[in-house]
Amino acid sequence: MLNKAILMGRLTRDPELRHTQSNMAVASFSLAIDRGRKDANGNRQTDFIDCIAWGRQAEFVKQWFTKGMMAIVVGRIQSRNWEDKNGSKRVSIEINCDEVSFGETKKAREEGGYGGYPSDSYDAAPRASQSYSAPAAPAFDMPTGSSDFAELSDDDEGDVPF
Repeated sequence: MLNKAILMGRLTRDPELRHTQSNMAVASFSLAIDRGRKDANGNRQTDFIDCIAWGRQAEFVKQWFTKGMMAIVVGRIQSRNWEDKNGSKRVSIEINCDEVSFGETKKAREEGGYGGYPSDSYDAAPRASQSYSAPAAPAFDMPTGSSDFAELSDDDEGDVPF
């Protein structure tokens, strides 16, 4: 069976660090993830996904992540049954994190967010009042003259010369 989730979103709150009875660190946090489309009323749709990190990963999350930061989470989806204060049975769906990494550079965060988007917004697209220009693609200069590369003609009928 395959159970792997890869998510990228912004933390909705600072991570909360607790310890189990056996002193294992556990951090919980939520990610806001824009669905990339609007509902019938023109409002953006956002999912709020609960995440759990364990051990050293939990300590890393608590130390380096704060509300509003972009995070990339790799883990597995799991359900957890529990009972609320009123004795009602509840089910929670969460991501058990195998990896948590930064979704933006510190410089981008300080300059106003990931890829030019504001860091205090969960919108994945710029607003009309914002201008966004994609970074220019890097230029690659290929050496001329003696090279191991040769251009193939279209009449080679798919034969590759190696």
